[in-house]
Amino acid sequence: MIFMRFLFFLFFSFFLSNNAAFAETIVPQHLCPTHWWVGMKTKYLEILVHQKNIGACKAKLLPYKGVQFMGTKYVENKNYAFLQVQLDSEAQAGQLEFEFKKPDSAAFIVKYELKARKNADKTRIQGLTSADFVYLLMPDRFANGDPKNDIVKGMHEKQCRRDSGFVRHGGDLQGVINQLDYFQNLGVTALWMTPVFENNQPKESYHGYAFTDHYKIDPRLGTNELYQKLVDEAHAKGLKIVMDLVHNHIGNRHWLYEDLPAKDWVNQWNGFTRTTYRATTLLDPYASEAEKKQMSDGWFDTHMPDLNQRNQHVSNYLIENNIWWIEEYGIDAFRVDTYAYPDQDFMGKWAQMVLREYPEFGIFGETWVQGIGVQAFFAKNNVRSKELAKPSDNKPTKRPNLFDKPKQMRTKVNGSQVSYLPGVTDFQLYYAIQEGVTKDMGWTEGIQQVYHTLAVDYLYDDAFKNVVFLGNHDLSRIYSIVGEDLARFKLAVALQLTTRGIPQWYYGDEILMKNYASLSGVEAREDFPGGWAADKVNKFDPKNLSVKEADAFSFVRKLATFRKGSEAIKNGKMMQFVPTNGVYTYFRYTDEGETVMVMINTDKAEQAIEGSRFAERIKGFTTAENIETKQKITDLTTFKIPAKTAFILQLGN
Repeated sequence: MIFMRFLFFLFFSFFLSNNAAFAETIVPQHLCPTHWWVGMKTKYLEILVHQKNIGACKAKLLPYKGVQFMGTKYVENKNYAFLQVQLDSEAQAGQLEFEFKKPDSAAFIVKYELKARKNADKTRIQGLTSADFVYLLMPDRFANGDPKNDIVKGMHEKQCRRDSGFVRHGGDLQGVINQLDYFQNLGVTALWMTPVFENNQPKESYHGYAFTDHYKIDPRLGTNELYQKLVDEAHAKGLKIVMDLVHNHIGNRHWLYEDLPAKDWVNQWNGFTRTTYRATTLLDPYASEAEKKQMSDGWFDTHMPDLNQRNQHVSNYLIENNIWWIEEYGIDAFRVDTYAYPDQDFMGKWAQMVLREYPEFGIFGETWVQGIGVQAFFAKNNVRSKELAKPSDNKPTKRPNLFDKPKQMRTKVNGSQVSYLPGVTDFQLYYAIQEGVTKDMGWTEGIQQVYHTLAVDYLYDDAFKNVVFLGNHDLSRIYSIVGEDLARFKLAVALQLTTRGIPQWYYGDEILMKNYASLSGVEAREDFPGGWAADKVNKFDPKNLSVKEADAFSFVRKLATFRKGSEAIKNGKMMQFVPTNGVYTYFRYTDEGETVMVMINTDKAEQAIEGSRFAERIKGFTTAENIETKQKITDLTTFKIPAKTAFILQLGN
């Protein structure tokens, strides 16, 4: 009997040490994505597990209905393992259990949560269209709603002081939440904040473009929970949320860089090699291969390691992370920083994967380049349209697998990649508007530049998805550019808010904040007056605006409000006429008959323009109303437009 008990004890001990039901459960240092959902269109999932020596273990998935384990991928660094699974249609929400075991060692379990989708209601994610008016702000420089998080213990940057443009000032998400009514009052429909991800860098972390954790809101801005509150409260007030992404690089204090999974996780050089910043080389038929490589693989800055998206695990990590933020928080659009710098085959696949999951989701990329042809190259365009979806359909024609390497999607047109990017930041129109409102008109100069820029919109699949702006966090303030001339400021605003595309505003321009930006851009990143309790004046309150500031604010609000109610401006067609005598005239109209006539007089003198020239668009109309002044016009045969004035006319009978 004693012998039998001894055998039972040995058997039971062996059972305990080898049965997963009794194995220790551990929480890895990092698990990415942190969780996932059943019922997604993307049925493949790669889970990054970061834990000391995890790569020395053999992994298996304990039985779970509807989930197939496709294997484990290992890399040079034994602190990583990449678990690949397939989620079939019958998979239900619950806990996956992965068993890890080394030879002659006890097994341990890593649990992974599958959730039911939040996005069952399709109205949660609204996308971005030409009906929107996007307000760009830098959270650190907008409003400080919670001074307690100005300095967070344990983070590398220890300073928070407003006398330097290069350190944190203390603005945060709570400050943005506190001003949601301000955005509504201005006529804004969407908020774009510069990146809100953790930037735990030793210096200049305020701008947000050097991520150190892709799944965490920077603690000095708030928490993931507060970000969800911002999204929910913004949506409740009719405001969409645009998230700013960076695929090109990370901060050098990112845990993925401090403990590199593999040498080729980032683009490596013998010594520090900076990008050329010359996007033109990517499409130049005569370009040097060495210069192409340096453009794409060179580092943006010394503290910004350049990600290698040709590495399949890097590609999967970025795609899954972006889908995770959409599904988890219900955001509406992405703005992609430095769009031209990452591997463009990857960028094509990335856009396909996102739009496959969310066909109505909004995406636009930063294309700070020279030349309309160069800019159009990066957008979904008509030069390579035979490989693209229908112009009115965001759904990609090809459905890539997450585990497939990005295909080199080539055509016969200069060996160019196919792009699936819906829209770009329209720098070419930005340059044209600047020249149009500040320079005298010539054969091609002045306001002619706007006409000529729009005349080549045929290059784009849909130019109405391009983002039109007068300023951003890298550029000089528009009020300074126009020489602090309020009349010219209004001309620029009138153009921006009535032309084709998605208008994007830069915080503070509505109250005539001014400054010229250097290469760092810091001069145009001032605090919004009134965002801090210690501010002497609160410009969020209209009563505290000067006469000029109030005039500018009122003009922007009036046009934004009109835009909200005008189908012709939001979604209508466009017809433009060649500028004459400094006057540029165009029409926004619908098939149903709504027509808005815009006349921009950039000349220093009043101009009289004959209405007969526009007969094909004003035929059938007998009156017009000036939407700024509410003046009624009953004679459409001649239009007398004062110097440096914009007429925005609602045509009627």
